[in-house]
Amino acid sequence: MNGNDRAPSGLHWLGSFAVLCALVALWWVASNAGWVSRVFLPTPQATFASLLEGLNLSGDSGNGELLAFTQATVGRMVEGWLLASLFGVVLGAAIGVSPAVRAWVQPTLEFIRPLPASALLPLAISIFGLNPGMVLFVVAFGAMWPVLLATVHGFAAVEPRLAEVARCLQMSRAAYIWKMGLPNAMPDILAGMRLALTIALIVAVVGEMIASQSGLGQAILLAARAFRASDLFAGIVLLGLIGFVSNALLAFAEKRLLRWQQP
Repeated sequence: MNGNDRAPSGLHWLGSFAVLCALVALWWVASNAGWVSRVFLPTPQATFASLLEGLNLSGDSGNGELLAFTQATVGRMVEGWLLASLFGVVLGAAIGVSPAVRAWVQPTLEFIRPLPASALLPLAISIFGLNPGMVLFVVAFGAMWPVLLATVHGFAAVEPRLAEVARCLQMSRAAYIWKMGLPNAMPDILAGMRLALTIALIVAVVGEMIASQSGLGQAILLAARAFRASDLFAGIVLLGLIGFVSNALLAFAEKRLLRWQQP
């Protein structure tokens, strides 16, 4: 990468930071000038103070409940995402490698795929009860579809000549999937996994709100009911940070794993 490639990237980061600063400045003006009541829109400094106190970083005798809630939500998100990625890749490879199976299964997949995971929460509650396992199931189910469909597409788009080479070499189906299909489908799979991680975070928060499970979803809901606007916004800021960091980590991993595709 030369200097000409790095310059636009630096400008993009600078522009993104400028937009963020402008939004925070608008927030500061709106809350301090009284455009919106502080009951509903706290000041940025009050939100930051609640964030530090909740994470037990202020140096005072904060209870650190927000840190425990964050750990619960992140753990639930990661566990559900890992399960979704595992089942999505395995099922997607089994479906995508066979045109006949794709023809039979594709209509069913298209029927189930649009179902929102949150709509299945009442069914999951009736089956599993109000427990962490129920939320984990819904998170994994909702996050599985981007990985599954991306894997099916990735395997279906493999160069047909590779399949001919595999037949000439008398490779087994498993060997073809591992040595030829999976590497060629990896860009689609990683893109699906990035989208699945975002969905896992969203479904985890919704599940915590509905099923009264410990986490940021429950903390935000309780803060809203008690009109603790600064605590509510602190939870929202944390969710944004979790989403940003997790996406950045996956983007970095994707770039490293797909170095062989770069010219």
